[in-house]
Amino acid sequence: MAKSAFAINAEYYAVRFFCGLINALPYAAALSFARGLGWVMFNVFRFKRKRTLARIRGVFPEKSELEVRAIALESLQGFLQMGIEMMRAPTFDVAWMDRYVKDGRHYKDLLQSLVDEGHGVVIMVPHCGNYFMPGWSMAKYGLPLFAIAARQRNPKLNAWMNRQYGDIEVLDRDCRDTLLQIREKLSAGRAFAILPDLRVRNKDVEADFFGGKANVSRSGAAFAVKCGCPIVVAIMTRQGGRHVFNHIATLRPDPGALDKKEEARRLTRETLKLLSDEIMKSPGDWYWYNKRWILEPV
Repeated sequence: MAKSAFAINAEYYAVRFFCGLINALPYAAALSFARGLGWVMFNVFRFKRKRTLARIRGVFPEKSELEVRAIALESLQGFLQMGIEMMRAPTFDVAWMDRYVKDGRHYKDLLQSLVDEGHGVVIMVPHCGNYFMPGWSMAKYGLPLFAIAARQRNPKLNAWMNRQYGDIEVLDRDCRDTLLQIREKLSAGRAFAILPDLRVRNKDVEADFFGGKANVSRSGAAFAVKCGCPIVVAIMTRQGGRHVFNHIATLRPDPGALDKKEEARRLTRETLKLLSDEIMKSPGDWYWYNKRWILEPV
């Protein structure tokens, strides 16, 4: 059902008003506001607390209740800080990246060297830390980066979101020719950023994750197999007020693989295993509140 003109404008101008308030604050103060809001949402309003704590206990049965709650609170605060950064994204320039993204230029050069091989590169980054910041930073440094996103029901908010993506070219996930565009851009030697950890509604690849079984899409790996390009498995976390890009591994499809679908499944499972191992080291960076919980059955 389409939104009314009143609802569209009310939502849009409410977001823009809040953005104006957030942008009026210094960056550090805005993040402090997000952390404070997270504390209130968790401790006072108990935002999705029961379900989230149950998820964390299921993955970490050995942790105390105090540790479990600390992970849940850090996760919520991190997500809210990401929201603050989404509102401020157009103000981020190269100087800002140099200050707040640790070794950002180094990782851009590393990714550029893979792009320069001429077959493109698929970058897989999970719902961890600020999962927009790898794209914002690498694109700001000049990496030819593109991604996909769902269209928002509110057309004004959809246009606003596209502006907030900045230097990242964002394709409409629901467009009929999006898959073709992705292949063309990879074949032209560009970098494709994708979140590999979302649970998909239909059975695809069953992968080990958090000690359980996750049903995930092989689409990112399938593009890499089809185009013969490497997969960069990476994660970005918050450490000491800065964003830290961790290049976990570079995976390469087997050019001699006879079964392309099985090769994509293999790469997907390997990617999820690498990400799971890394996230378990700093679980507060993971977004435990995601409604499409990765370990839920199909």
